[in-house]
Order: sequence, then structure tokens, then C-alpha cells
Amino acid sequence: MLTLRLPVGDAVEFAVGWIEGNFGPFLDLTSKQLDFLVSSLKDALLFLPPELFILGIFLLSYFVGKRNIKLASGTAFGFFLIDNMGLWELSIETLALVLSSTLLALIIGIPLGILSAKNTVLFHVVKPSLDFMQTMPSFVYLIPALIFFGLGNVPGIIATVVFAMPPVIRLTSLGIRQVPKELTEVADAFGSTGWQKLSKVELPVALPTIMAGVNQCIMLSLSMVVIAAMIGARGLGYQVLFGIQRVDIGMGFEAGLAIVIIAVFLDRITQNLSPK
Repeated sequence: MLTLRLPVGDAVEFAVGWIEGNFGPFLDLTSKQLDFLVSSLKDALLFLPPELFILGIFLLSYFVGKRNIKLASGTAFGFFLIDNMGLWELSIETLALVLSSTLLALIIGIPLGILSAKNTVLFHVVKPSLDFMQTMPSFVYLIPALIFFGLGNVPGIIATVVFAMPPVIRLTSLGIRQVPKELTEVADAFGSTGWQKLSKVELPVALPTIMAGVNQCIMLSLSMVVIAAMIGARGLGYQVLFGIQRVDIGMGFEAGLAIVIIAVFLDRITQNLSPK
């Protein structure tokens, strides 16, 4: 039986080729800017010796964690263990990649979530797009990123941003839409402008939900940065991949443990920054 096969794959290949052919200079400029961002952040984090960095992490965890000495001590011990395993520079590079990807995802995702909460048409356009982005296997994002930006940290950042951005958009939109109508009516009654209503009423009320999106974004960024080692992204993900290739259980476990320590640290910090 002869069936008609829709050329979905061919259409995607054509679109990718067209973008590469027509936006090559823009992609090159973007690549240079992102590489500069990651390199600068990494250099800034490596500026301090590990001992001073760990002390700073201890103080940050102590004060952000509402003077929780157990959290601060556990965090400091975790980073001391990373340094003791000889994974300090790789861990800092992973941290730089995660922070860069999260920053870009938040810059794009939070405004888009606010707009989709206030515009029904945009919301119905964004919602299926987010469903697509979240259900598509993460490895698939590596292919166009590799074609557009080559090997290295930059395609890893691009793939990570696409993968980690949906929770930010969803939860920002949800938080804004769940603001009690009575509060917005009071703001309107006092003659607030749209910006005043957003900044003084809607965002403060929606902040716990938005921070939950930020937390999810950071966790997804960390998981994707590890996967992005397959296309040349450096850091602990590359160490895990190298351990797999060499069937070196110890190397892979140590790199995985360092990733867990960073993930727990970022998770606890963002949870404590979120208003209850």
C-alpha cells in the first residue's frame, strides 16, 4: 500500500540550512558574545583562591539560609571536597555555564511569561510551544546548536537555554494570572499605571511562584550542561563523558558527586531566596 510521507525531516533540514546561510554573521556575533560572557564569568569565579571562595560560599549560605549553620557548614564541606578531588576548575566552569544559561533563560523567560499572562492570544501561542520544548528529548537540541555554533561552550549554552526556559515562562505566567483580582482592582481604583500595577502589586504577589520557576530553571540548566558535554561543552559534564568512554567508574563518580554538590547548593540558595 502506497502512503504519502510528509517531508518533516527535509523541511527542518531546509529551515536550518536557510537560517545558517542567511544569518551567519549574526550567529557568529552571538557566539562571540556568549563565549565572552562564559569566559568572563569563569575568570571572575576563579579569581579568588579556593579557600577564599569556600569561605564566601559559607557566608552566603549562612546569611541567605537565615543563619542556618548546618546548611553553611555542609555547603562549605561540599566545595572543600570538590577541591580535594582535584575538580575545582572544572566545577567552576560548570558553575559559570549554569549561571550564564540561567541568566539568559530568565532574561527571555520572565518578560515572555508576563506578556503571555496579560495577552490571551500570545498565551495560546506560547503554551503549545512550551509543550513542544519540554517534551522534545534534550539530545535533539544539541543537533541544531552544533550546526549553528560548532563545538564548544556556546552551543551548550544555547541548547541549555532552550531546554531550561519553559518552567520560567510557565510559572511566571501562572503567578501573574493567580494574583487576586481584588488587588488589581484596588490598584486600578487608585489610578495606578500598568507598570506601577505590575511592579507594586502583581510581581510581589507572584514572586514565590516565579522563584519556583527560577529554581527549576537552574536545575534543568545544570542537567543540560552535563549533556552538552557531548558537543564540546567543558566542565564536569566532560569529565563524566570521559569517564564513560574509559569505563572509569571512580572518575565518573567523582565528577557526578561534584555535580550533585553544586546542584544542592544552588537549590538551597534559591529556595531560601524565595519569599514564603
